[in-house]
Amino acid sequence: MLDVNPDTVCRLIDLAREFHAQEQVVIPEEPGSPSDDWAGNILAAHADDATLDEFRAIVADLEPDQQQQVVGLLWLGRGDFTLEEWDDVLEQAADAWNERTADYLISHPLLPDYLTEGLDMHGYRCD
Repeated sequence: MLDVNPDTVCRLIDLAREFHAQEQVVIPEEPGSPSDDWAGNILAAHADDATLDEFRAIVADLEPDQQQQVVGLLWLGRGDFTLEEWDDVLEQAADAWNERTADYLISHPLLPDYLTEGLDMHGYRCD
């Protein structure tokens, strides 16, 4: 069961689509080296982006357990877990939680697809 409002997740999906549709946003699937803070470096170049600002603000307004559920939806939709493993997903997301959740989420180019799939597995759809 989700404690995060599905409408909030749908808004994050819309913002992620808009952000990643910009021509200048190129986030590689893998960092150049294990020590690269590739997501942080790329996102820093978009510091004045209103879409990114809104995305970050929405995530920041969520309680940590709700942020963890959004991360869990990402992992679920990506195929890392099954719906039957939802409790394990939330446990791992809680262990991995930090203050940079928004940047972690938006650094995934396929985030809208993953969140959509994760919501769908929970029986929710965006309009």
